[in-house]
Amino acid sequence: MSYDKELITAQALAAALNLSVETIWRYTREKKIPYVELGKKQYRYNLEEVVKALSTSPVREKTAEYKSDKEYTYDDYLQLPEEPGYRFEILEGTLVKEPSPNVTHQRVIRRLVRMLEDYFWQVDTEGEVFISPLDVTLGNLTVVQPDLFYISGKQKSAIEDQRIDGAPTLAVEILSPTTSRKDRMQKRQIYQKAGVQHYWLVSPEDKTFECFVLRDGFYAVAAQGMDDEVLEHPNFPGLSVPLKELWHNP
Repeated sequence: MSYDKELITAQALAAALNLSVETIWRYTREKKIPYVELGKKQYRYNLEEVVKALSTSPVREKTAEYKSDKEYTYDDYLQLPEEPGYRFEILEGTLVKEPSPNVTHQRVIRRLVRMLEDYFWQVDTEGEVFISPLDVTLGNLTVVQPDLFYISGKQKSAIEDQRIDGAPTLAVEILSPTTSRKDRMQKRQIYQKAGVQHYWLVSPEDKTFECFVLRDGFYAVAAQGMDDEVLEHPNFPGLSVPLKELWHNP
């Protein structure tokens, strides 16, 4: 690709093509789209050239199933029948049905939970780390099940017998081809509006880890890493996440 053409980031390319960033990164690694590598793992793209490359092999992404025949509430959610192999959320009144997590997804959660529990046990002994399935209600029209989340000791009043009622300090979503767009766009906006201070996106498929922090009402990147890097977060002094340990398969 020529340097004299306007180059954009993977995030900008994903937005222009209405695709997930994970798909852009995957196609980059598979060399299915043209790119310029500016430095170590720093990729840029020309929109016109990428569109040409994809014209012979259109991208099709898996998505979660949405149902908006009415405005769903928390009471409606409690009446939903169980369906083996699926889980449900309500995002601002819209019912979302998606497949249950796979084995890789669960391995990453288990390893990350172990790291976070060890860390928070040292800095906030009254705080708790939870994993899905556990309902988090953010108003009457939103019921989410973050893959992993942290309730600080100051938020203990939000913990009820059957759910967490209110925004956690930290919410973590493990991305998959089915959930990446929902987690990156819809749930990011919902968590931002609800006041979730920290939002992390982890992609086992692309081996990426992104940390967002709420600043002036909007999420900004606080830390990020990929592959075998060690991620350190400026807002959690002493916390180190060796990403290689998350991706390792026995």
